[in-house]
Amino acid sequence: MHFQRISKTFAAVALASTSFFAATSAFAGEITVWCWDPNFNVAIMKEAGARYTAKHPDTTFNIVDFAKADVEQKLQTALTSGTTDALPDIVLIEDYGAQKYLQSFPGAFAPMSDTVDYAGFAPYKVKLMTVDDKVYGMPFDSGVTGLYYRKDYLEQAGFKPSDMQDITWDRFIEIGKAVEEKTGKKMLGLDITDAGFTRILMQSAGQWYFDAEGNLSIENNTALKAALETQQKILKANIHKPAAGWTDWVGTFTSGDVATVTTGVWITGTVKAQADQSGKWGVAPLPSLGIEGATHASNLGGSSWYVVESSAEKKEAIDFLNEVYAKDIPFYQKILTERGAVGSLLAARTGDAYMLADPFFGGEKVWQNFSDWLSKVPAVNYGVFTNEVDTAVAAHLPSLAQGADIPTVLKEIQSQAEGQIQ
Repeated sequence: MHFQRISKTFAAVALASTSFFAATSAFAGEITVWCWDPNFNVAIMKEAGARYTAKHPDTTFNIVDFAKADVEQKLQTALTSGTTDALPDIVLIEDYGAQKYLQSFPGAFAPMSDTVDYAGFAPYKVKLMTVDDKVYGMPFDSGVTGLYYRKDYLEQAGFKPSDMQDITWDRFIEIGKAVEEKTGKKMLGLDITDAGFTRILMQSAGQWYFDAEGNLSIENNTALKAALETQQKILKANIHKPAAGWTDWVGTFTSGDVATVTTGVWITGTVKAQADQSGKWGVAPLPSLGIEGATHASNLGGSSWYVVESSAEKKEAIDFLNEVYAKDIPFYQKILTERGAVGSLLAARTGDAYMLADPFFGGEKVWQNFSDWLSKVPAVNYGVFTNEVDTAVAAHLPSLAQGADIPTVLKEIQSQAEGQIQ
């Protein structure tokens, strides 16, 4: 699901091996899908395909598993050359890159506004696939964020779960100081070279690297300024455990060295993998930046499905996505329980799986909480050059630890970003 997972498997996975798919050359339509991550995206699409073929026996599926970078390279190459014959019928695109493809290659993907009821999905997911009032793509998984915290550490420091609800980041820092004083544990792991945390904070206040019209917005971006200020406060308070890279960062909380984790819902499986920590964790809403427009909801990661306009199976592919991903509530219960996937279809949260109390989290209905926060994630314009600006932001994050002047940092990021996106 999320962008940190990259499959190294290059083999095509044909669904025709299941009992649903007694495929022969006489079958009318085979829908080819490109995606990555065999344990998440591939497995979920196989389940979706099986459900559709059970009702539409003439339709089979060929799910091709590439590394995420290879999907992007092959898609980019084909669209740039104009040779789309080798493209699949459906392709998975990470949300941060959606506008880049939609705007750079107009007409390459099929609009689905006339078929799909987009009012049923989380608004922020719909906005990122909209161009000129036409909506492309089928919203898939969410990266809705939360604050995971160790109840036992907080209790040792004199705090109750209620003390973690709807707090600001300034309050978070105060609590972090008390936790370290009483337990010796740092409050969070932090990789100061990774801009993911910055993006979470910025989007929680309804802003992005670009304004609503897609223009670069750095120097006068109040949410980005507050995000950088918050990170600098965390560094100054020294309530963090430094991490270098993904594996090191994950180790800060799986080892029990830190009291909290702030990231997308897709980390839940990793948190729960530590069986000896069962009952010790809780989940609270994201702390607020405390500025105008600030909320307790944000997002990190997520992807959606897109139908290639030139596909010979275009109508069939759209019908499939609409029937399963836009309407099949039991499907979302199954992928939640089996894969930990929180989909973007808001009606899915009425299902049984979302209502279950989770013993690992002390009986909290964590999936219900995440699905509620999902509807509150601010919609922003990811623009065409999110990855390029992200590089510029990440390059300047280390200077925060040296007490860099935030307005100066913003000016430098603006200058570097302008150079990278010309």
